[in-house]
Order: sequence, then C-alpha cells, then structure tokens
Amino acid sequence: MLFGVRKTVSLGLEYLALAFAWLAAVGLTAIVGIIATSVLMRKFANTPLHITEEVVGLLLSVALFLGLPMVTLRSKHVHVSLLIEYVNDRAKAVLQIAGLLMGIAFFGWLIWDTIPWFEFAFKRNLKTETTRILLYPWMALMPLSLTVTGMILIARIFGIIDTPTPSDPEPSSQGETL
Repeated sequence: MLFGVRKTVSLGLEYLALAFAWLAAVGLTAIVGIIATSVLMRKFANTPLHITEEVVGLLLSVALFLGLPMVTLRSKHVHVSLLIEYVNDRAKAVLQIAGLLMGIAFFGWLIWDTIPWFEFAFKRNLKTETTRILLYPWMALMPLSLTVTGMILIARIFGIIDTPTPSDPEPSSQGETL
C-alpha cells in the first residue's frame, strides 16, 4: 500500500513537472516567434509588432518559473560540489538534508511573498500598459510553480523521490519516459 502511494505521488510530481516544462518550452518558442515577427514587420512593414516587449517579458518570466520544477526534479541546478567531495558519506547525507530544508524554507518564503502580489493584481484587475493584458493569470503561475517545486523537495526529503547523483545518465529521447 505504502509503495503504491509513493509511486503515485512520485509519478504525479514527475508528470506535473513535465507539463510545466512543456509549457515553458511553448512559451520560449512563442518568444522566438514574436521577436522574429516583430523584426520582419519592422523590416518590411516599417512598423514593429507593438505587443513585443510586454508579451515577451511576461512569457520569459513565466517560462523561467515553469521550468523550475523539472530542474529541481532532475537536480540540474548549479551545484557547488567543492565541500561535498571532501566529506564522508554521513556528512554528505547531512549536507543534502540541510540543503533540502533550506530549499523548502526558501520556496515557502517565496510562495508566502507571491500570493499577496497575486491577490493585489486580481482584486484590481491589473493590466499591462500597452496591450492591456490581464496580469493575474500570469502571476498565478509563479506560486503554482513554486508550490510544485517545494512539493518535489518535500517528496525528496521523505524519500518519495530519489535524489539523482551527478553520475546518473540523462533520459534519452529515444522513447524513454520519466
């Protein structure tokens, strides 16, 4: 029973992280498309696309946060391994738990700070200046993404998700799944 719950939570978090990563990829692709369209319009129609700056800024912000759960799941953050290489296995485990606890505290703090910003934008129907795009749907993705990232760290600290080691191979794109 416990193994089934562990597997379900693990797969659920993996699929959420994958869905967010796909959305981030779509957002980054849209950025390239919007910028290319704006450049072509400036060159051939002598007028740039007026939504470029605002939409690209929103897409970039969203893409960065939507990619965070997958980076955390795969443990592909920037690592400073100088200390970890020179300590024994017990100290490595202690440092790893300390790092996970600091990550959980950090993401909890960020979530705590982003929710009032979202509520402020939602209550006032804040929009961008030029294109009048509603901001709160974009802002809702930040606490959502941070929550999934925090849940991945919590699952890792309880052993629900294994911590990949630097020697773990990357999944290939030849039909392997998460």
